[in-house]
Amino acid sequence: MLDTAMMAGCASSENNEIDVKPAETKPVLNDDGIAIYAPKSATAYVEGNDYGTLEHSTYYSKVAEKEKGINVLLPPGYTTEKKYPVLYVLHGIFGDEYSMVGNPKGGNSVTLTNLMNQGLASEMVIVYPFMYTSKKQPQCSAIDEANVACYDNFIDEMTTSIMPYIAEKYSVLEGRDNTAICGFSMGGRETLACVFYRPDLFRYACAIAPAPGLVEGRDFAMYHKGQFAEADVKFDESKTYPELLMICAGDSDSVVGVFPLTYHNLFVKNEVKHIWWSIPGSDHGDPAITSGIYNFAQRLFK
Repeated sequence: MLDTAMMAGCASSENNEIDVKPAETKPVLNDDGIAIYAPKSATAYVEGNDYGTLEHSTYYSKVAEKEKGINVLLPPGYTTEKKYPVLYVLHGIFGDEYSMVGNPKGGNSVTLTNLMNQGLASEMVIVYPFMYTSKKQPQCSAIDEANVACYDNFIDEMTTSIMPYIAEKYSVLEGRDNTAICGFSMGGRETLACVFYRPDLFRYACAIAPAPGLVEGRDFAMYHKGQFAEADVKFDESKTYPELLMICAGDSDSVVGVFPLTYHNLFVKNEVKHIWWSIPGSDHGDPAITSGIYNFAQRLFK
């Protein structure tokens, strides 16, 4: 039986302190300067530190034609007297706006705010949207063509509803130079789709264990017709394209298997500039999720 919590990205927080060695305080880097495993100094909750403010609210979705939930993590010391860049973090299939947040003392929100507190990442507003966008049903009910199409609606959801809502409610900087996106599993697939559909909107992107379906393929669950033809998965060099595109996945991923690697190989073939790495021993969750978040966050808005 499939672990739907793992697929959504909400099974990561309890293991969020995985490291190469328990006593390791510095990241172990590969030849490209990527930290394969994040150090505990980045992932561990420290009593008394400021971990920002998590706000849950709803906004009106023009695509789904109803109210949808969203979480926003305001950085430590947030003030309306300054404006902040924005990072959008996307969950996996069957997930929701809470799946990638973690719990109050562990998970991705702790890692991100630790990095900000340590001066390793820029101050930023972090948005955790609910990706599933359907007029007919509130949540994904199966891995099939009809349900997957509701995740493919997300780029329209972002542009027509989420981005305007965030710009109106919070003190944020707008424009591609101030906008980043990353996602896990289905969120990784839609991160890539968003970037290839609208490279003018995102300067930075990271796909963690991205699910199949960006291009034609078949996995254990279904046939994916593909959002793009393989030949179209590229950027027009005469136009705006992302400054940073990253892909990572565990080398023991039992859910998406080798699909992240096939994306990497396709990008190499199509001369799409990107950074790729795999995380030894990781299944579909941590330490791959934390590795992606840790490496990506430090490279944003510099």
